[in-house]
Amino acid sequence: MSYCTKERACSDLAKPPVNEPREPEQFLMQTPQGNPLLLSHTLQELLSKDSVQVELIPEKKGLFLKHVEYEVSSKRFKCSVYRRYNDFVVFHEVLLYKFPYRMVPALPPKRMLGADREFIESRRRGLKRFINLVARHPPFSEDVLLKLFLSFSGSDVQNKLRELVQGVGDEFVTCRLATQAKDFLPADIQAQFAASRELIRNIYNSFYKLRDRAERIASRAIDNASDLLIFGKELSALGSDTTPLPSWAALNNNTWGTLKQALKGLSVEFALLADKAVQQGKQEENDVVEKLNLFLDLLQSYKVSSAVLPTRKLFRASLCSLEGVTPTGWKTVCEASSEANWASGRGRGVAIGHKEFCSLPDQLI
Repeated sequence: MSYCTKERACSDLAKPPVNEPREPEQFLMQTPQGNPLLLSHTLQELLSKDSVQVELIPEKKGLFLKHVEYEVSSKRFKCSVYRRYNDFVVFHEVLLYKFPYRMVPALPPKRMLGADREFIESRRRGLKRFINLVARHPPFSEDVLLKLFLSFSGSDVQNKLRELVQGVGDEFVTCRLATQAKDFLPADIQAQFAASRELIRNIYNSFYKLRDRAERIASRAIDNASDLLIFGKELSALGSDTTPLPSWAALNNNTWGTLKQALKGLSVEFALLADKAVQQGKQEENDVVEKLNLFLDLLQSYKVSSAVLPTRKLFRASLCSLEGVTPTGWKTVCEASSEANWASGRGRGVAIGHKEFCSLPDQLI
């Protein structure tokens, strides 16, 4: 059972029926003060928006095909819910559907069969990075989709998520800045994006190597801990040996007893060293490797999305500037296209977060 009550979640997330017409004003974004392309939040403000924990639930459900569940706990919403990997997949899809021009972080991969403990732990870490990036993203953090995912305790969260985006259209349709879209396009946009792609590629390659080395350092620390522990156990075994000395031995019993006591003392010291090495390895994993992985997740999203952003921006701006196409008419076209794509499974574009022209204070992440 979730720590959140269904009554609270349902009342907070009440929505019109799927087929009920909705006024576009319900979904209009707030226009920011000043330059709409500049982020109006500090990094600390973004980090303080929420802290989400994702932990494995020990029990696996299912008679033949076992699946893994996660307990997702939000500090902001003060509740915990159970989620499966497929719930994250649907949440990711509806974010892309509603925010196709923003940077939506990628999900860790799904392994169909033979998922070992190491893979499951790696995926858990990836899901935690994903949900924290989303929970701290300026527009995403205030969207009802996030609130539902982190607080709805019902069993049909996937259907609830899909219902919230049906008939709404993507973010551009409901953005007050949409009619001014082309005014935000710099004349040298193609050159800017070419330079950005090259910069992102270089930074990504460097941080990938840094992460690889950091993983090796953390792994060596853990392996070193294992060796120290085994070394200490062997010393302890020698110190605890009760075999009597033969009469011809050069050492007398007192000398041998003193040596055994010293060996036992050394085994305790090696156990302490092993414990410190484990702590060091875990700290390097959590404080270094995970932070590098987080940054790589961001860079990967920008790296993939920046390749298609210029074309999409120009396409949208051109359509908006066509003579005779009103905002209402454009909304109708977008909704029809979006609904068709969603029904056929094709409405899953690449999300962008690099100072979009049709957004409110953007991206960062």
